[in-house]
Amino acid sequence: MPVTYRQIAGISLERLEALSDGIFAVAMTLLVLGLSVQSASALHLSGPLTERQLWDHVLRPLWPHLLTYLMSFLTLGVFWVGQQTQLHHLRRSNRDFTWIHLVFLMCVVLMPFSTTLVADYITYPLAIVVYWLNIALLGAILYAGQRYARRATLMKDHVTAATIAAMERRIIVYQALYALGALLSLASTYASIGFILAVQLNAAIAPRIWPLDRF
Repeated sequence: MPVTYRQIAGISLERLEALSDGIFAVAMTLLVLGLSVQSASALHLSGPLTERQLWDHVLRPLWPHLLTYLMSFLTLGVFWVGQQTQLHHLRRSNRDFTWIHLVFLMCVVLMPFSTTLVADYITYPLAIVVYWLNIALLGAILYAGQRYARRATLMKDHVTAATIAAMERRIIVYQALYALGALLSLASTYASIGFILAVQLNAAIAPRIWPLDRF
């Protein structure tokens, strides 16, 4: 029986992991580009800056960018851990699974854009909604990859149904919380950002403090 291209394409799990790590690293690095410091000449201030001018005109305006940088770094960290966990439980890949994760990585690269949008328009609910859509796409594609891997028998033999259910449940629970955070932007964008940050911090320390994925 002849071998088809579909059978041999995209089967290297190691290459997919390497590409994913590289793209996450680049996206995380690009986030810091939003923290640009303006010079005195750009601010149309004559002479050397005083300490008060440095604070009022340079440092204080950066706080929305610092806040969104922290939020997005945590976002990418949460999804990197999620993808790493998913890939760790696979025994092999295939062409379809690889393309699912390439689309996932495309959404990862969009994160610096949605972060800059929120930083520049931090009081606009629409900016928060666009950011949430970025997160929602990441979660939906990660979940789709998990479901496909289970259906295509790509999982390692020792992976139990309970393990798979825990991974899928975690994605669903946190996506629901992110959606709630986006809804809060209708009342206050700052409350929305604060809630999203709390969800992300919980994702990082949940095994010890508040294990939502057990619900």
